[in-house]
Amino acid sequence: MQSQNPMIADFVKLANSAAGTFAGMTREARESARERLKEAMGGMDFVSREEFDAVKDMAAKAREENEKLAERLAALEAKLAK
Repeated sequence: MQSQNPMIADFVKLANSAAGTFAGMTREARESARERLKEAMGGMDFVSREEFDAVKDMAAKAREENEKLAERLAALEAKLAK
């Protein structure tokens, strides 16, 4: 059974409107904080995960190549020592 009281209906409309406004303010505050954090972190020297992984792979390849060259050098030195 619904109330026909206009004062209650106005109060319900006001409460619904306030809830919507509060939800919008919360969403806007969250987005603003996220944007400020992104700007603050942008000035720091952080690298992305993709860049980190690429450099990690490059270092692994360089280590492998270094080991191969060290083996070749040892073989050449052994040859010269004979």
